[in-house]
Amino acid sequence: MTRRQPEDLRSARWYAAPTRMGSVHRQRAAQAGHPRQDYEGKPVIGIFSTWSDLNPCHGHFRERAQNVKEGVWQAGGFPVEVPVMSLGEPYIKPSALLYRNMLAMEVEEMLRAHPIDGVVLMGGCDKTTPAMLMGAMSMDLPAIFVPSGPMLSGRWRGKPLGSGTDTSKLFMEYKAGQLSHADFVESELASSRSPGHCMTMGTAATMTSLAEVLGMTLPGAAAIPAPDSRHAQMASLTGRRIVDMVWEDLRPSAILTRKAFDNALAVLMALGGSTNAMIHLIAMARRAGIPLTLSDFEPVADRVPVLVNLKPSGEYLMEDFFEAGGVRGLLSMMRDLLDLSAPTVSGMTLGEAIDGAQVYHPDVIRPMDRPLKDKGGLVILRGNLAPDGCVIKRSAADPARLKHRGRALVFQNYDDMTARIDDPALDVDADSVLVLRSAGPRGVPGMPEWGMLPIPQKLLQQGVRDMLRISDARMSGTHFGTVVLHVTPESAVGGPLALVEDGDFIELDVDAKRIHLDVSDEELARRRAAWVMPDPPIQRGWGRLFHDHVSQANEGCDFPFLLPGAPTREPQL
Repeated sequence: MTRRQPEDLRSARWYAAPTRMGSVHRQRAAQAGHPRQDYEGKPVIGIFSTWSDLNPCHGHFRERAQNVKEGVWQAGGFPVEVPVMSLGEPYIKPSALLYRNMLAMEVEEMLRAHPIDGVVLMGGCDKTTPAMLMGAMSMDLPAIFVPSGPMLSGRWRGKPLGSGTDTSKLFMEYKAGQLSHADFVESELASSRSPGHCMTMGTAATMTSLAEVLGMTLPGAAAIPAPDSRHAQMASLTGRRIVDMVWEDLRPSAILTRKAFDNALAVLMALGGSTNAMIHLIAMARRAGIPLTLSDFEPVADRVPVLVNLKPSGEYLMEDFFEAGGVRGLLSMMRDLLDLSAPTVSGMTLGEAIDGAQVYHPDVIRPMDRPLKDKGGLVILRGNLAPDGCVIKRSAADPARLKHRGRALVFQNYDDMTARIDDPALDVDADSVLVLRSAGPRGVPGMPEWGMLPIPQKLLQQGVRDMLRISDARMSGTHFGTVVLHVTPESAVGGPLALVEDGDFIELDVDAKRIHLDVSDEELARRRAAWVMPDPPIQRGWGRLFHDHVSQANEGCDFPFLLPGAPTREPQL
């Protein structure tokens, strides 16, 4: 491999130029306390941190940024820490997905506008992983990802407690009158015991695991718990590695190939991963110029079983996954399903990166001949209700409801649902199909995680814990139930979901990959003729920009003007 020379560094345009502006740049470096020896002829490494007081999942990133800096200095680079937008899933409303593309744009433009030769991306909470990778892919400078790592397992009264999954179940019991207020408050304090992302196989754990599979982290990085000392060591080693990547000119475009995404699809199914990953993988692949579609997921789901026994599909949590062997252990079980020649940021192929990996707890990471579920966790459904597709997380659904026919109970929007769901007079029974519309990419906007509609209180009190629920919304990857999501086209653009009325029969057949609204074409045409497109819910600012440009869920919810096209020029100095 031919190594670059100091004069080839992108940052040399700023710091080495014998011009007035070159002098200004050197003056400002001195202002920050750096003599020329600190940066002259050295790769400038951006450390893009999503630390924020409003993102407790990333509460340890101040320390981890220092760990990365130490590694960069030790390898002969010049580290610069750059704060970027932090998308803390628990707090951002209505949806962090509304701002995923904003963070991706910020990463891309901060890289473009500054004297940076390579970047360490620090993320983990749901949307931060795809957003940062999308931005880095678009700029295509050497980049490596530091996943935040999962938080410690929750513990309450001697039992494990998984964020999202178990807390939702406890809330249902509280709402049903089976758990006292004092007990519920006590459980709240026991669920999130440290920094780090959700420790269930939710969106955060799914996307960081897939970042490792895609080759964008050091081998073994994704599953290390956030407070573990090995996490700090990984951050330091990442700082060292990015310096070599700059000299090697190893860019995302050389790593994020079709074979990398094919590997990610297979691992997504084996993880029983989040439905949100489908949106993000499509968006990421298209940023890389790879036309990934929902149709690419379907054959993979048929041939790859669920191997990882983690909540919400299974029993364990991310600490158990790490101790069982983590992503490397899982990949060692799946060798025959993967393209092991795929490159990684480590400089090794994926096959070389998992050499020697083992599984130490075969009930957490199952072998192929003893899977948790015989088929992949996610299923693409199609029919007259979702002509462009929708998705169900089969591995977290009630098997008894995977073939179901029931009367629709339609909620026009989220406010309508919250106002009526617990009304004792609500015309609903356990076989009803709860339908929520106006919750897609344009409908709110931002496609919030409203898809796991609450069970009506009067049914909870009768012992009902699952129902068929259908929407154009998303669902938290930590959640569960017979929930159909991402109905496309969404209702706000006139998709068939906009035409469903109370009492219509809806049929679901997951094995047949079918979802059907039992209404004649003639009646649907009559309803469509009377339908009126709603006004944009937000009339100005980012919300309006998002509404006007976002693509549908089956296309990744990205902005078409951010997809590959004519190359973007470097900034003029």
